[in-house]
Amino acid sequence: MKNILLIGGSYGIGLAIATELQHENNIFIASRSNENLAGLKVTHIPFDAATETLDISKLPSFIDGLVYCPGSINLRPFKGLKIEVFESDLQINFISLVKVIQTVLPNLVASEQSSIVLFSSVAASMGMPFHTSVAASKGAIEGFAKALAAEYAPKIRVNVIAPSLTNTPLADKFLNNETKQEKSAERHPLKRFGKPEDSAQMACFLLGEKSSWISGQVFHVDGGMSTLLVNG
Repeated sequence: MKNILLIGGSYGIGLAIATELQHENNIFIASRSNENLAGLKVTHIPFDAATETLDISKLPSFIDGLVYCPGSINLRPFKGLKIEVFESDLQINFISLVKVIQTVLPNLVASEQSSIVLFSSVAASMGMPFHTSVAASKGAIEGFAKALAAEYAPKIRVNVIAPSLTNTPLADKFLNNETKQEKSAERHPLKRFGKPEDSAQMACFLLGEKSSWISGQVFHVDGGMSTLLVNG
């Protein structure tokens, strides 16, 4: 069985990944809360990615898969964004991610071949108004992932999933009524917004053996938004 570490996994995409993989893998979830984990075959490690250093003594000596799920969505006009907002978004989306990978790097290297899955955003590749802060921090992830994949090939594979708006607690304020949901669905060529399972299925594929020849890639799980213009 593989040892899979999820940073954040008590809700949203992380929870969907844990639910999918729990029966055939050893799942470790490092998160602030163990909410929603009752009944799942997982090991929970209390951890706040924004403020704490992960305690590797609670992890196995080798890790076959790592997924970093924490993130932020700050959509505001650029002229009203203080530098502290950029710093905060960069901290949770990117700097904390780097700290986690550096902490567990010996465990990842100890695996025969490990897989790291990170999350960007459709906003990192598309010019979208009010997305300057999130696009900057998520764009950093994509460049970092490609460089890391090159440096640690063939020992560690590194790939990125770039979703569009997905129905998770993080995005609740953008989907919390029927009108918002209808408008969001209409913006996507496939005429719906994302479900946690959409990105979770891609993450599970990238963690598994069937993706063993894939590294340094960014996968757009976005309902066609980043590449398709329909009825435009």
